[in-house]
Amino acid sequence: MARISAQTRARNEDAIRAAMDRLLSGDIPPGGGCDLKTLAAQAGVTRTAFYAKQNRDGTRRPGPYQHLAEEFERRLRALQAAGHVADPRAAQIERLKTQVAELKERLTRRDETVAELTAFKELAISRLAAQHDEIQRLRQQSAKVTNLRRHPAASSSTAPFGSCS
Repeated sequence: MARISAQTRARNEDAIRAAMDRLLSGDIPPGGGCDLKTLAAQAGVTRTAFYAKQNRDGTRRPGPYQHLAEEFERRLRALQAAGHVADPRAAQIERLKTQVAELKERLTRRDETVAELTAFKELAISRLAAQHDEIQRLRQQSAKVTNLRRHPAASSSTAPFGSCS
């Protein structure tokens, strides 16, 4: 791979720093993020220039712009620690994650309530069925007994006892 001149390297570093400032200020291009991939694309350099290289003998050497990648990561962490989110998509993702967690919790509570109400309904229906069976049994039993007299049903046109009308 051909070496670049000092002038080209300085121009690339200036472009990277300018792109870094834009990204960290929140000027994120569509489809990009506040990351090294977008930084490389915005600066017009290859992304591999931000990472360490390996020599043929197995030793490692820093990438030509690795110090700028470390600076970018450091500045990004400092902004995040201060509560500033440079990437609006990251903020949206965090907001949506929080919202999903809240909705899952609400859904769990609602499922518990539905289960409780279903159990209550089943208990109430079984009690009503048992009461109905007992009423039917008592009616059949009373029909068999001959010494019982039925009282006549009160007519609805007469006033109840003790009324003033």
